[in-house]
Amino acid sequence: MTKTPLHTFHIPVMGLAYTIDSPIRIAQYGISSVISIADDDLIEKMRNFYSTKFNIPYEEITQKFHDYRAERITSYLNLVDKIVKEKFENFKTELAESKTALENFMSMLPNTSDIKKGFQNLLDDGIAFKENIQNYIETHLFPGEIDVNIMTKLDKDNFIKNEQLPIEFNDAHAALRGFANSNLESSVVLSAGMNPRLYSYFENFKDFFPNENNELKKKIILKVSDFRSAMIQGNFLAKKGLWVSEYRIESGLNCGGHAFATDGLLLGTILEEFKQKKEQLVQSAHDLMIKALQLKNQAFPENPLKLKITVQGGVGTAEEHEFLLDEYQVDSVGWGSPFLLVPEATSVDQETRNLLMNSKEDDFYLSNISPLGVPFNTLKGTTNEFLKQKRIHENKAGSSCPKKFLALSKEYDPHGICTASKKYQDIKLAELENIKNILSADAFEKSKIKITEKSCLCVGLANASYLENGIKTKGQAQGVVICPGPNLAYFDQEVSLKEMVQHIYQGKSVLRTNERPNLFVKELKMYVDYFRNEIETISGEVTANQLKKWNSFKANILEGIEYYQNLFSSTFYFKTEEEKIKNQFDFYKSELNAIRIPTLELV
Repeated sequence: MTKTPLHTFHIPVMGLAYTIDSPIRIAQYGISSVISIADDDLIEKMRNFYSTKFNIPYEEITQKFHDYRAERITSYLNLVDKIVKEKFENFKTELAESKTALENFMSMLPNTSDIKKGFQNLLDDGIAFKENIQNYIETHLFPGEIDVNIMTKLDKDNFIKNEQLPIEFNDAHAALRGFANSNLESSVVLSAGMNPRLYSYFENFKDFFPNENNELKKKIILKVSDFRSAMIQGNFLAKKGLWVSEYRIESGLNCGGHAFATDGLLLGTILEEFKQKKEQLVQSAHDLMIKALQLKNQAFPENPLKLKITVQGGVGTAEEHEFLLDEYQVDSVGWGSPFLLVPEATSVDQETRNLLMNSKEDDFYLSNISPLGVPFNTLKGTTNEFLKQKRIHENKAGSSCPKKFLALSKEYDPHGICTASKKYQDIKLAELENIKNILSADAFEKSKIKITEKSCLCVGLANASYLENGIKTKGQAQGVVICPGPNLAYFDQEVSLKEMVQHIYQGKSVLRTNERPNLFVKELKMYVDYFRNEIETISGEVTANQLKKWNSFKANILEGIEYYQNLFSSTFYFKTEEEKIKNQFDFYKSELNAIRIPTLELV
């Protein structure tokens, strides 16, 4: 039976802990969300917490277990699945027995929803309400998806003493096995680019291949930043007989967490390309997949399987939500950061939530604190920042690095060291000290900041959940790292799940400011600022390659502005702000044109 999703939004993964238990909180309402399965230590503690809360027997899976990482992930996902199913059954009973509960639930569904109309007809009918409503609920309601996220770059090699374990015990490989062995019938979201070894590992699990009825028990979602990357990765997987069920397009800069900037391609132009070429994406993957499945002597579908296109990053109003669905025919829109202010949906400690509510536009910034060396969206004033600066001040820079998920630098140790660790920073600071006399005071200080600004994300991104749930932590205090998208600057109050959902669908706005720029304008500003910064902070000689990249980046942004100017003059959306938006596009165009790209010095 094909499930019709109840909602046109989903909650993407946030940090390690912020959506760690979101399905337990909200899946019964049909809302899909994504759990990060990077941190098996956090996952094991959450399994203990929820087993206790729901009186379910719990036996600890310690690190002494042979395949402890995968086993912890499987056990937690099975527990989440069990709790969600129970909560969903109870919720269905409540809806059948209470008109108030039903009316409440209906108020959280999109106005365009056929299911909402169906409920309304039953309420209006009134005769044999209970029998009919039960039947209707059974056939039309489903819990939201319990999806999981694997950041493909977090695939550290693991060792026992000095002996390297086989590849399948690498972090991302073990996480994938943990999901594959679980009871879930949902999707794994792969983010942060292509990892060919990991992609090949999917072939070991039959649930990712279509069965005789052309159904996939477990699906693959790729988070992508442009069409070209979707095509390359989708075809790579298709050659192994694997189907990508969804491409999740995320704004390169206007999103939470790590920011992977495009080559100046703006969200609207990327979505337009997906809309125009979706058929091409489907057909090319389908043809390759069939060939691969035939070679494997496996069942193959005659017709292409379903492919969804979704989008996320910086969406903030009902009008923007509707525009994306309507103009680009996307299947769902991701709403992430605003849900950090919804205690019913996400796991955030009160101190951090207060910080989020009180933060203004200038408090959100693209930082270099990630040990991955990728720009990372974060916020001023976190407890992590305070504790990190205190250690730097006391000449004890760096983290004790208890979890080592980001211990990926092989510069000083074949086992890998994290660039946020004390071990790594001590070596780097000592090297810097040795060349102090040949550097200017300014250059020395800048180099020192570059070494010590890295934060321990493994602990910092997990702590909010421990604090919220009163789970004790050991070891060096790291405080909380939070990684919201800049869009959160305009949301300044804690709201209920119902209020946030009505904000998305019915435009019952929870925003108390008129200063929030349009989603496309905000992203454009960020790209212009990013471009300016790239040129201003270049050190050393400029290469011909670098210049080519910058010129193409600038040309892509200019093309994007022209696309938006045409789009906004012809759409029925955003009419109340049309003049303002038009002026903003003109302003950023002139800002961009004022940025001078250097030229090659001819010697």
